[in-house]
Amino acid sequence: MWLEPISISNLLTTGFRHFAYRQTAPFPKLTSKPRYPAENPVRIAAMSARKPVFNQQVLYDTTPLPDSIPSVKEVGATSAPLLSASFFIGARCRPYNDDFMQCKTENHGKGEFECLKEGRRVTRCAASVIDDINTHCLDEFRKHWQCLDNNNHQLWQCRKDEWKLSKCVFDNLKLEKTIPDSPKDKAPVHLRTKQIYAHYPILRDRGQAPFGKAIDPPSAQAQADAPTS
Repeated sequence: MWLEPISISNLLTTGFRHFAYRQTAPFPKLTSKPRYPAENPVRIAAMSARKPVFNQQVLYDTTPLPDSIPSVKEVGATSAPLLSASFFIGARCRPYNDDFMQCKTENHGKGEFECLKEGRRVTRCAASVIDDINTHCLDEFRKHWQCLDNNNHQLWQCRKDEWKLSKCVFDNLKLEKTIPDSPKDKAPVHLRTKQIYAHYPILRDRGQAPFGKAIDPPSAQAQADAPTS
C-alpha cells in the first residue's frame, strides 16, 4: 500500500471533503508484452529513424473573387521600406484604415471575408504612397530604408536619413509624420537631436547650423522658408 496525492481538480470536485492523501492500490505488475503499440522498442526505433519529408508544392486557390471586390495588386514592398513609409501611409490612408477597422469590428469575427472591399482600398492607398515616394524621393527613401535594414529596424539609429526623407515627402506630397498621442509640451521623439539609444550621435552636415534640442517639423520649416509679402 502507498499514498498518492490528490490532484487539484479532484480536490475541487469533491469540495475538499477528502483528505489531501488517500490510500490506493499498488502499481500493477509490468508484463513482458507492451500494452500499447507505442511502447514497442522496435516501433520507436523505426519512427526515430524515419527520414524527414518536406512538401515543396505551392498551392493556389483558383476560386475567383466576387465582382463586388475590386481587383488590386499587392504593395510589393518588404518590411524595411514599409516601416520607412508607414507614417506617411497613415497620414494619407487614415480614412480607409478607419473604415476597414470599423468594418471588422461590426462583423464580429467575419471581417476577413466581409471586409475584403475595404481591405483592397487600404492596399491600393498604401501602394499609391509607395509609388509617389519612389517617384519624388527615391534617393532619400532608399537611404532611410537601407539604414533600417542594416540596424534591425531601429528607427532611432536612422534619424538623420529620416529627417531628409520627411522634408522631401512634405515638400512634394504634403504628407508629414506625426506620432499619435505624443505630448504637446515636449518635442516628439523623432525630432530630438539626441537619441539616447543610438550607437552614434547625429552629426551635422558641412556648413549646417548647430543643432538645438530638437529640429522643427517639415511643416514649420516650410513656413519659415516661405517668402513674406
